[in-house]
Amino acid sequence: MDSLFKKPKMDESIVDVKLYKYSPFLNSFNKNDIIRIQIQNQNINILPCTSKLYIEGTIVKTADNSQTEKTKLVNNVIAFMISEIKYELNGKVLDINRNVGIVSCLKNYISLNKNESLALNNAGWSPEGSMEPKTLFFNFCIPLRRLLGFFEDYTNIIPHAKHELILTRAKTDNNALFCTDNEIATINLTKVQWMVQHVTLADESKLELYKNIENNMKIMMPFRSWEIHEYPSLPQNTNHHIWSVKTTTQIEKPRFVVFALQTDREDQIGKDPSRFDHCHLTDLKVYLNSECYPYEDMNLEFDRNRYGIAYDAYTNFRNSYYNYTSTEPLLSWEEFKSKAAIFVIDTRYQDDSLKSSSVDVRIEMKTSKNIPANTKAYCLLLHDKLVEYAPLTGEVNIIN
Repeated sequence: MDSLFKKPKMDESIVDVKLYKYSPFLNSFNKNDIIRIQIQNQNINILPCTSKLYIEGTIVKTADNSQTEKTKLVNNVIAFMISEIKYELNGKVLDINRNVGIVSCLKNYISLNKNESLALNNAGWSPEGSMEPKTLFFNFCIPLRRLLGFFEDYTNIIPHAKHELILTRAKTDNNALFCTDNEIATINLTKVQWMVQHVTLADESKLELYKNIENNMKIMMPFRSWEIHEYPSLPQNTNHHIWSVKTTTQIEKPRFVVFALQTDREDQIGKDPSRFDHCHLTDLKVYLNSECYPYEDMNLEFDRNRYGIAYDAYTNFRNSYYNYTSTEPLLSWEEFKSKAAIFVIDTRYQDDSLKSSSVDVRIEMKTSKNIPANTKAYCLLLHDKLVEYAPLTGEVNIIN
């Protein structure tokens, strides 16, 4: 009965939240340029998980061709314009994502439901097909939690620190445009901004924060890092291939392994780089040292629409990764085969035999037909990472 008469507690720890836009010191956004956006003011509290990347640009004609007006922007266009994105705290790299277009495509396909996907149209995400702008001007606003694991998982403020977002412009726009001739058009970026929320704490919360800082208490920042590995060109004369992906530390062993194949799509301006091909895969296994995932063979046959085990693992990712209770996959049964055959291997539960100092990550794949020419394999490792930050001294320590 005591709970019946309890007064409700209102969260009044925050008195103000304002959105600020930060621009690079050098407004040079040409191919291969490094774009640095800094937040130097250390007397503020920022909320990184809500921050966004705002980009404006134009499609520029590079040839006198009437097809230019029909040039389209591919799905996930902003990510394909960037080859690398990096976030630094007090000069220390916290999180990095290479091959941003491929990584964010893989992560979005397995993470989003249909409503979340639709909301990202404003971010240049359109898995239904290429976007045809009504004018040659475009602007997009993409949440950084769709590009880096730190921004997705760490949801608290960061007080009294220097922040820097570093983008590397892609060497070509062929992966960002869809048209029939490499010389038809290119992309000219005119504005890149980092949109960040500043949080003002109430006096009581501010005093508590300062007291903890003066006592040199450290802030723990756990998150899950996205690490991509590529096999540039799979051999064509075999149906059985073993790929030694990497040797990692025990702490950084993968919790999920995401595997995908792509045939002759990279830098092909007339093909969609956000699509992935099944390549008649029949079985896939991930080895962490001697431990195998999954234990049983998949026995896939895409020609006979026998890929239920792979689709079930794909649909279960949202529940396992985010602890959701409902299954709401972005891709339907048919779309999984035709648009993005992405294979998710859950490696969270591991045997005591893996308690060694290092872990060898290997992938074994089998196909019913020879691998087509110019086929790349992608392996996305999702693993835990922990960062320790001391606001008093500014020291940043990456524990794993």
